[in-house]
Amino acid sequence: MSVGLLALLDDVAAIAKVAAASLDDIAGQAARAGVKAAGAVIDDAAVTPRYVHGFSADRELPIVGKIALGSVRNKLIILLPAALLLSAFLPWLITPLLMIGGAYLCYEGAEKVFAALFPHQAHGHEAHVEPAAAATSDAALLEEEKVSGAIKTDFILSAEIMTIALAALPAESVLMQAVILAIVGIGITALVYGGVALIVKADDFGLLLAAKGRTHAGRAIGRALVTGMPAFMRVLGIVGTAAMIWVGGGIVIHGLATFGVTAVEHAAEAVAEAAAHAVPDIAGVIHWAVVAAISGVFGLIVGALLIPVAEHVIVPLFNLFRRKETPPPTASS
Repeated sequence: MSVGLLALLDDVAAIAKVAAASLDDIAGQAARAGVKAAGAVIDDAAVTPRYVHGFSADRELPIVGKIALGSVRNKLIILLPAALLLSAFLPWLITPLLMIGGAYLCYEGAEKVFAALFPHQAHGHEAHVEPAAAATSDAALLEEEKVSGAIKTDFILSAEIMTIALAALPAESVLMQAVILAIVGIGITALVYGGVALIVKADDFGLLLAAKGRTHAGRAIGRALVTGMPAFMRVLGIVGTAAMIWVGGGIVIHGLATFGVTAVEHAAEAVAEAAAHAVPDIAGVIHWAVVAAISGVFGLIVGALLIPVAEHVIVPLFNLFRRKETPPPTASS
């Protein structure tokens, strides 16, 4: 009896070890997949705070919460099943979709660079977009419109994140892929919108600390938060733009190599290897920095080429489609 019990305990211990190893593997793969999506994640964090601009302080966190909930729905209810179906039935489509997402990141980043360099000429393609309905003065309706717009923007970024994460996974069972993608989706959503919540409330906390801090140091920290947040937001925007361009460019380069166009990837690796050998003490850092820089330059070129395509092709087609979908106005009685 005791021998049987010991054997059972050994079996339980073995199962526990396998389960722990599986959990470690899932966590590790989720972390690696999430890192691959860094460009879209940073862009998401940089973009979202603008959706609470102009609302009262007591509505900022509820708005962020609504957008976060919509982001979870985007990732888990729509995009996760779509990603699993792609992986199971159309795996050849993953790389083209990744390249489209990478090209979109390049375009968004290049458009922001163009807007910073030529502010009077920026957003020219947006001037051709037909105006939507007049903005409402009703605060609740305006909030719903802002949240809806943010969730639609999040859908695009979330699609990029989930597709990049899926491509980063090794061959796994459908269940394992689902678990890892769910962890990535929930984890990134919590990271992004938790960070956004801290960002949008940092100035309010700074004002409170500056006014009611019990120590001189506390009040100084409060004042620093209030005065420093605008600069922090500018830096976050720059980092987000750089990340979009470098990650997007890297995705397009890797996608081209997958289809046999390897010249850019090989050239980047050759330059990075040469630079790394020149500084052996930090060879890994130098190699990464050079590849990222070359990916960024390539991504900027791709994005710059896509700006006129968006202005003269995509936006006119979008307006044409919207005119067909919008019913004609009815005559007033």
